[in-house]
Amino acid sequence: MGLIIMAALIGSVSAAADTTNEHVILTTGTGNIISTPDRAQVTFAVQTENIDVKVAQAENAVKMAKVHDALLAAGIPRDALKTTGYNIYPVYEDSPGILTPKIKTYQVTNRLTVTLHDVNQTGMVIDTAVANGINEADSIQFMLSDEKAQEVRTEALKEAVARARSDADTISAAMGTTITGVQRAETGSSYAPVYFQNYALDNAGAKSAAATPIQSGDITVSASVTITYLIS
Repeated sequence: MGLIIMAALIGSVSAAADTTNEHVILTTGTGNIISTPDRAQVTFAVQTENIDVKVAQAENAVKMAKVHDALLAAGIPRDALKTTGYNIYPVYEDSPGILTPKIKTYQVTNRLTVTLHDVNQTGMVIDTAVANGINEADSIQFMLSDEKAQEVRTEALKEAVARARSDADTISAAMGTTITGVQRAETGSSYAPVYFQNYALDNAGAKSAAATPIQSGDITVSASVTITYLIS
């Protein structure tokens, strides 16, 4: 006679034949822990345009150097500044019919990403960059450091294991059996950074005494565990 596997997954129970010599209960639990980001990445760009590509590049270099210097003067470490894109695009004139379009100007874009260990500096960094020449917004990401992500993941896994065990205890008691051990366990976890794309560049805010307020929001770290319990 085949042995029975009882499975509890999201409130449902199913049965299937087992080819082993052991009786088991299979349960899945999930855990979700809400945490506050402790890292931020702000990405913005200097964009220049000129009929002479070398002039556009030179103007861009001067403006980006000014932004770099201003951020360093504001206390941002040099290793927190990273160039994450440099592009030169030809801008064409509108040509009617089948005429080959002519290049009108060249557009140079230099993209900079600033990584912050203090998320409260986000508004100040944006204001400083805008006041010193940044003219294109890209994105803001709030995330967890590796250390904090691991800490929160551990708590989420504990919660997931507790829920899986609770389901197993309920099923075992209903069947009149006893949990004697664990045969196997599988885990997984994930979280998504808080992401803002194409945020507004407020030049008026850059000139004010107070930094532009930026709210990071919360991050939910999720973990799951699937445990096979031995029963008798």
